[in-house]
Amino acid sequence: MEFNVKKLASDAGVFFSRAMQFTEEKLGQAEKTELDAHFENLLARADCTKNWTEKILRQTEVLLQPNPSARVEEFLYEKLDRKVPSRVTNGELLAQYMTEAANDFGPGTPYGKTLIKVGETQRRLGAAEREFIHSASINFLTPLRNFLEGDWRTISKERRILQNRRLDLDACKARLKKAKAAEAKAALWSDEVEKAEHELRLTQTEFDRQAEVTRLLLEGISSTHVNHLRCLHEFVESQTNYYAQCYQFMLDLQKQLGRFSGTFVGNADSTSPAAAPSSPAVAAATLPAVPTIPVVPTIVGVPNTVAEGVLNPNEVKPPASGTRKARVLYDYEAADSTELALLADEMITVYSLPGMDPDWLIGERGNQKGKVPVTYLELLS
Repeated sequence: MEFNVKKLASDAGVFFSRAMQFTEEKLGQAEKTELDAHFENLLARADCTKNWTEKILRQTEVLLQPNPSARVEEFLYEKLDRKVPSRVTNGELLAQYMTEAANDFGPGTPYGKTLIKVGETQRRLGAAEREFIHSASINFLTPLRNFLEGDWRTISKERRILQNRRLDLDACKARLKKAKAAEAKAALWSDEVEKAEHELRLTQTEFDRQAEVTRLLLEGISSTHVNHLRCLHEFVESQTNYYAQCYQFMLDLQKQLGRFSGTFVGNADSTSPAAAPSSPAVAAATLPAVPTIPVVPTIVGVPNTVAEGVLNPNEVKPPASGTRKARVLYDYEAADSTELALLADEMITVYSLPGMDPDWLIGERGNQKGKVPVTYLELLS
């Protein structure tokens, strides 16, 4: 009991001494031991690393999960050391709505078929997003969070200890200075001077030891940067794979929609086919046309059923004028014998026909010809 009382009294005395030293330093009434320039640079670098790591971590969390309520929920589950429940992504939810809408409108109608195709692509996009979020959380967010909650807390703790050791050292220097001044006035050797010198030696040793420990931890920030650099590369790789998947999914969807666009465009009611125009001139006036491809009013021997997608390539003859060169942007696989398969970067000749779907053109490559989707071409002047 007596030992505990003495210890508490000693701790209170040390705390009071540090508080006095700190206050006098702020008022400019006491000297302060300065750290060397290299040590100060290490401290500034560590603070900079901590501040930017926090900002990057928080903003990456916003990027991966824009919903603040969901982020709070995930944070609470993490602190409770419980598994975060699986959450449906926005793409997957949109896919569900599109599929349900297609069932209501009729999965056999053009609109219903398109909703199903787009919904399936949205589901794949949602699954890719889920995989990207999971990968980024493990390979990027977790290392940043571990640094802030592990290494940085250790550094902060040792810095506080170093600050206390520095206050003790400067307080001992002040006491020694006062003892020597009193000794000079009394003109005799005082026990207070010897005691103050002994305390100064002890506090100097403790300060030097703590400074070395803190210095080693601060120099470890370089290793932290190397680790975060590796994690950043993994994050970029995950993001690249995610966007590449999204691009491929959308490209596949574009091909599917382009292949059946002749069926979908202009068919608001599959049970009520549109009335055929009375003449080619009426068809050209009522149907939209590709603005950069002149439409020839009449071509002898070409049936008007081309607007409905029924086309025999052998019956098609190029117009006297209005043909253009086009560069193929993407590979395209022909759906049937009326279409022309395409290879990316190849050059073909294209032209339009009266009453033809504006999303399609006739393409020729040597002796081969057939319908080609406009969205896969770059029309050249």
